[in-house]
Amino acid sequence: MKQPIRVAAAVVLGAVALAACGGGSSTGSAGGDSKALVIGTDLPLQGASADASSSTNNAIQLYLDQVGGKAGAYSVTLKAYDDSTAAKGQWDDATCAKNAQDHVANTAEVAVMGTYNSGCAKIIAPVLNQDPSGPMLMVSHANTNPGLTKTWDPGEPQKYFPSGQRNYARVITTDDYQGSAAATFAAEKLGAKSIYILNDNQTYGQGVGKAVEEQAKKIGLKVIANEPWDSKQQSYTALFNKIKAAKPDMVYLAGIYDNNGGQLVKDKVAVLGDNATVPMMAPDGFTGYPELQKLPQAEGLYLSFTGLTVDQLKAGGGAAAKLLADYKTKYGKDLTSSFALYGVAATQVILAAIEKSDGTRKSVTEAVLSGDGITIPADKSVTGKEIKIDPATGDVTSKDVSILQMKGGAETFLQAQAVS
Repeated sequence: MKQPIRVAAAVVLGAVALAACGGGSSTGSAGGDSKALVIGTDLPLQGASADASSSTNNAIQLYLDQVGGKAGAYSVTLKAYDDSTAAKGQWDDATCAKNAQDHVANTAEVAVMGTYNSGCAKIIAPVLNQDPSGPMLMVSHANTNPGLTKTWDPGEPQKYFPSGQRNYARVITTDDYQGSAAATFAAEKLGAKSIYILNDNQTYGQGVGKAVEEQAKKIGLKVIANEPWDSKQQSYTALFNKIKAAKPDMVYLAGIYDNNGGQLVKDKVAVLGDNATVPMMAPDGFTGYPELQKLPQAEGLYLSFTGLTVDQLKAGGGAAAKLLADYKTKYGKDLTSSFALYGVAATQVILAAIEKSDGTRKSVTEAVLSGDGITIPADKSVTGKEIKIDPATGDVTSKDVSILQMKGGAETFLQAQAVS
């Protein structure tokens, strides 16, 4: 059977017809007809995020191999979806909308690990939420926009759950905490008295920029401006000359590196001086990009990350250090993306939910977002800390924000930043 489902334009930028195919399948069924199930990953596999996304898929596959491809009585395989386009070089609205339909149409698939970009999640989550055999679970390793789980912008988060039942969770903290930590660090550790915020005019960038601005005002850090940059510009010299006239103590880039972040960093240094002269800071949308790490102008750049970094996790030993060592053995290189390990953490939550379920999409979702939810103990968690999902919200209960600095072409851990 094919049943069309329409999602409000405010959520999916236009009505989306969703083909929800019922019945059995030779490869398994979300209706529980088989013990062979699929977890989908939904990541940008093209453009600047390709390296981190491929590393995430590789790390998840490695972990899945190590647990024998099993979750309780069920065998589990991975299916990778690409939510980017070559033309755009990053995530794409239409591709995210199509992927949402494809997830539901794949009857063996019971959950989605992803997305990387919050804007894409806001397109996919409500479609999975209306799956007639679900809602279908989505657990993200990287979405930090608060509105996916809590009150933020008008209508959030209710508009992502039109069925009335939540189906979305994440294993990292949110941008209200990340932005607050960044502003506090700028004032307390860098001694900044004024800040100029540039956002990339996307869901994530606007959200983290808003959070920095709100915290800055609370602690007396003057916000000169919070304005968008145009990702299609070939040069930002004029923009930074305007900023130079305002004499900010620091510049904050609220957005993702994919949106011409390299040119932005180069032109900031060319006009305002290096990052020792006028500090520059960015959120985790700028972490894990080899292209940025190679830029001489990025030296000294401050970064925040909504979790614990690869270096911290390696130093902590345990399951994380073992997986990192095994990754290097299998793939011949170090895992450098901290988000990749959180991709494994999200997969751990999904596997625990499958084991607890009857194999149907509805049951897998309820395992995470009802009752006592899912808890991964610290000794099993690849983050080295207990992962506990609040079943009322889908948010992880831990609130870790790490401050990093680019030194010698590498993201170096500076400190854990307290959040409130």
